[in-house]
Amino acid sequence: MIEKVKRRGARSYGQFCGLARALDLVGERWNLLIVRELLPGPLRYNELKTSLAGIATNLLAERLRTLEENGILQRQLGDAGIRYALTPWGAELREPLEALGRWGAPLVASGRGDDSFHPRWLVLALPALLRGVTATPPAELGLNIEGFSIVLHVDEHGPRAFAHPEHAAGTVIEAAPEIVVGLAAGAITVEQARTFIRVEGDASLLDAVFPAERSAVAPRLKPKT
Repeated sequence: MIEKVKRRGARSYGQFCGLARALDLVGERWNLLIVRELLPGPLRYNELKTSLAGIATNLLAERLRTLEENGILQRQLGDAGIRYALTPWGAELREPLEALGRWGAPLVASGRGDDSFHPRWLVLALPALLRGVTATPPAELGLNIEGFSIVLHVDEHGPRAFAHPEHAAGTVIEAAPEIVVGLAAGAITVEQARTFIRVEGDASLLDAVFPAERSAVAPRLKPKT
């Protein structure tokens, strides 16, 4: 049971509703993106500032303070200095954030444009887009995206993704983020993507991780009209 939370640092909707009270805590601009950054693991302040291009230094400090006061994140002191990490309660935001990411997938169909991007964000996006995909025996695929390493593991329980993995995958692909997102969302097939990816290892693993029947698991991306 969650203790009564003091909703600090934001105006309250004043509604006795779980959604409204959740938005009291995380509905302010940048809050959910800070949570997105911390879901793969703790980060230092400067790492957060670099990844969250566009946020002012004083605003980031204020948002971190408010999220900490409301029990969503905590500071950890280690050899590398202070790092910010989600509390167990804060980490429970993974499921609603994955759902929002799936809902917003059609909005990225038009391409990246001038928007900023960090491959770390795919650690949350890929399992969300691959929801329902399983593999027996397990399949593990390394992704090299703009020099950032991610390991995507799919087994009977579904997909999981890891940033800065402790071990290297036996099969690694190098591709642009648009191609990886398209594969995960079912917008393109492995066969269609082969021209745009470089594979080291067992290329058949791509069919296990990104099965051709993705359209039956997740809606295909549709360009904006």
